[in-house]
Amino acid sequence: MNKIQQKTERKRDKGRDVEYGYQAARHAALNIIFTLSDQLNGNLDRIAKIQKVFGIVQSSDDFREQHSVMGGASDVFIEIFGKDVGYHARSAIGTSTSPKPPYGALP
Repeated sequence: MNKIQQKTERKRDKGRDVEYGYQAARHAALNIIFTLSDQLNGNLDRIAKIQKVFGIVQSSDDFREQHSVMGGASDVFIEIFGKDVGYHARSAIGTSTSPKPPYGALP
């Protein structure tokens, strides 16, 4: 087994799959909403539109479901704000590393 195969196997051994990432993205979106609420003195009605959600998903080189992971964040924005305000454009990319544990991610 080469180093790439070992690294991919370690990531799989942690049980991190699309559902795990989806829940992490939901958690991150809720953190964003809590921050917005705090900054807007609890008045989320001041938000006119969520324009764009961009996600960087730490994943193995053979993982191709970054868009499905970011669906977790998209779903939260639509659930909280409704389609008129919460519906948005979305982009997602994958990276094999991150410099530090990302904010809002599950351990």
